[in-house]
Amino acid sequence: MKPFMKVLAVSASIVLSCSLLAPFGAHAATTYQPTWESVDQHKAAPEWFQDAKFGIYYHWGVFSVPAFGSEWYPRNMYVQNGKEYNHHVSVYGSPATWPYHNFINGAQDKNGNWVEFAPKLKSAGGQFDPNEWAQLFVDAGAKFAGPVAEHHDGYSMWDSSVNEWNSVDKGPHLDLLGTFATAIRSKNLKLLTALHHAYNSNGYFQYAPAQSDPSLMKLYGQLPKTQEDQLWYDKLKEVIDNYQPDIVWQDFALTKIDEAERLKFLSYYYNKAIDWGKEVVATYKTSGGFNLKGEVVDYERGGPAELTSNYWLTDDSVGGWSYTPGMSYYSAPALLHSLIDRVSKNGNLLLNIAPMADGTIPQEQKNILLGMGDWLKRYGESIYSTRAWTKYGEGPTQLGGALHSKPIVGTETDIRFTRNKNNNTLYAIVLGWPGNGANLNISTLNSNQINLNSLSSVQLLGDTAGTYVNLPNRVQNQEGLKITMPASKPFTASAYVVKLTFTGNIPDLHQVSGPTFYKHTQYMGNQIPLSLGTYTKLNLQAARIPDNNISSIKVPSGYKVTAYADDNFSGTSWTFVSNNSNLINSGNNDMITSLKISLDSNAYFKLANRTTDLVLDGGGSVASGWNVRENVWNSSNDSQWKFVDLGTGYYQILNRTNGLALDGASAGATPGTNTKETTWAGSQNQQWQLTDLGDGFYKITNRANGLVLTSSGNFKGEFTPPVYVSRLSSWDGSTHQQWKIVKAN
Repeated sequence: MKPFMKVLAVSASIVLSCSLLAPFGAHAATTYQPTWESVDQHKAAPEWFQDAKFGIYYHWGVFSVPAFGSEWYPRNMYVQNGKEYNHHVSVYGSPATWPYHNFINGAQDKNGNWVEFAPKLKSAGGQFDPNEWAQLFVDAGAKFAGPVAEHHDGYSMWDSSVNEWNSVDKGPHLDLLGTFATAIRSKNLKLLTALHHAYNSNGYFQYAPAQSDPSLMKLYGQLPKTQEDQLWYDKLKEVIDNYQPDIVWQDFALTKIDEAERLKFLSYYYNKAIDWGKEVVATYKTSGGFNLKGEVVDYERGGPAELTSNYWLTDDSVGGWSYTPGMSYYSAPALLHSLIDRVSKNGNLLLNIAPMADGTIPQEQKNILLGMGDWLKRYGESIYSTRAWTKYGEGPTQLGGALHSKPIVGTETDIRFTRNKNNNTLYAIVLGWPGNGANLNISTLNSNQINLNSLSSVQLLGDTAGTYVNLPNRVQNQEGLKITMPASKPFTASAYVVKLTFTGNIPDLHQVSGPTFYKHTQYMGNQIPLSLGTYTKLNLQAARIPDNNISSIKVPSGYKVTAYADDNFSGTSWTFVSNNSNLINSGNNDMITSLKISLDSNAYFKLANRTTDLVLDGGGSVASGWNVRENVWNSSNDSQWKFVDLGTGYYQILNRTNGLALDGASAGATPGTNTKETTWAGSQNQQWQLTDLGDGFYKITNRANGLVLTSSGNFKGEFTPPVYVSRLSSWDGSTHQQWKIVKAN
């Protein structure tokens, strides 16, 4: 007969759950079937999940009792001569005679001490108080939380009828998941349950002795595969039925579970959510098992290097995954910067803490959570209910970008962007104080990439939520938006938020249209696009490409990359005019220190105006001095141009038919002067600078007079072509002055 307290805890959990889960409307018409076609119709990341941003879970269980090595102690204690094995022999005895399940049933160690996973509630004289935990999560700024309901070790932290190795029948005799569900929901947090049990029967206990007892075979994952897969599903069904989790998070090895069982789980969970009247989330690790159509992918410690189109999750930890004496921790600023980085890239952060076996959360871990919570309480408007912008950020420090990458602290030159859901407020979160009275330069917001005419105010989020410091002094130029910071630092924070408010939607950001450089082969890892120009070692580092850190390159048609082994364009060089997925094959993997990006001088291009859609036309076999015109594109050589990089930052632009050079007249030319074609003489009025405006468009500036190539048309179809390009003009950012350069051959 099971203890009365178990029944009481379960009843309280169910009553509270039912009272808090009011339906949001009539039941949905969708009934999910156990097929991919059906479950793929499920919305992977509902609105509440995208609004929440931050959650907490905890590796706490039987493995917390030995508190040695890691949460993989149950596996590693059976690996002979390993550190866990030697520790186990020293403290408890040989694993052959003192097995892992002794930590569950209770037994004496070699010194006669009773050893058992048996935390007691504070109300019963112990150290465990789930309500204190839940309040800590609230104070940390989390919006969802929950336990590792079962780790790889096969021990269920709930009242289970399918697994006798559970926290009600053995150990604490408490429905731990039930008590957490009650406490967490009482704080208006969403409930997460983390299940790692797919690996229980697929390798975790591979070094443990074979068991003959059916119950022990169940614990150690040694049942026949069909039974193990069924047990995997049955445990999930129990958790769903009894606790109604908002998120079911699962660890790796899902692909080892029969596909039919996986589909049964997804369809059952999604159908129950319809009955409950709420939207739920199912996650999976990058190793697979589900897919992006209906589920959320989770990256362990790191997350993508770049902004992704799909919404995702990453799980990280304050230090190690489970408690061990003397464990080391990451700093609150490092973990906070990780959260900010993940949010800017379209993701959420699930942060793990590591309580002690008796239910005590070490003070060091509390301090980390409270430090994060303090910042979120003050500046949370830049995080909660925001969405990723067109670009995630800028600066030299790479956060994430690889699995199992450690949290690190950013710098005052690192910026991450978020925006509000109305798309009229952009937040630039600076990961350090730019300096008293300093000009914060947001290079992404340069005049070539974005029009800021609708920017109505720039403010620094104040030290108290809802307060602001006006930043009226700002200048936009080709280098960026330069914002003058207060003369003295008004407060101290782990990151500073600049709020940019617009009278309408945030203007579109023109994207860099040049080659993209990748940290790893096969276009994987950190990816950075660069526009035309020259890049020294320092320039590359400023663009977030460390020295000797390029392993694959995508080169758009018509571009040329000349890479150098040494700084300042010296040493061995390599030329790329097409994609290269593996620089190892070229003998230059991780060897590039500086580079030049230009248009391929062996290619011809058309120049299409953004206002008129007409192309620059050389007029055919004309004499030197001919006025250049616009025309409808018809693939004629008359409308094709060669760009020759002069090595000075300027190009010679030659017509394919007549070989004449585009000419901007003299240094004294005034706005309205016609552009001509003339015989190449090397003069500055025949030299042009290309400035990438993004999306394939360029500003084309004459070297002699600084005027830009401008169309005479006012809108598409206004003139019957051909029409003259009637003028050069001063740059004002209009679409008349923007030209798309597209490879024609």
